[in-house]
Amino acid sequence: MNTVLLVLFLLVTLALIGVILVQRSEGGGLGVGSSQGMGSFMTGRGTANLLTRTTAVLGTAFMVLALALAILGRGQAPRGSILDGPGGPAAPTAPAPALPSLPTVPTN
Repeated sequence: MNTVLLVLFLLVTLALIGVILVQRSEGGGLGVGSSQGMGSFMTGRGTANLLTRTTAVLGTAFMVLALALAILGRGQAPRGSILDGPGGPAAPTAPAPALPSLPTVPTN
């Protein structure tokens, strides 16, 4: 169940990102939501309304799926630190042996 919701959450997230990037911002942005970009399919106002409603629906689905995943995943997280890792904390090791000193060469 969690996997299905997680995949659906990912698809909704990607769709939401795409719809937001397609919208025309005040500065122009990446917006192709004008009547020139859509051909004669819809007017500029109709395209803006469609994208606004789509954003609202996808945003609502995003929030509902996020809450559902949080509720289903409650209490399933393993306790402890992520630093413990699979083998637990690393055991201390003995210090490395000292290197023998090299003879010095006299300089003239």
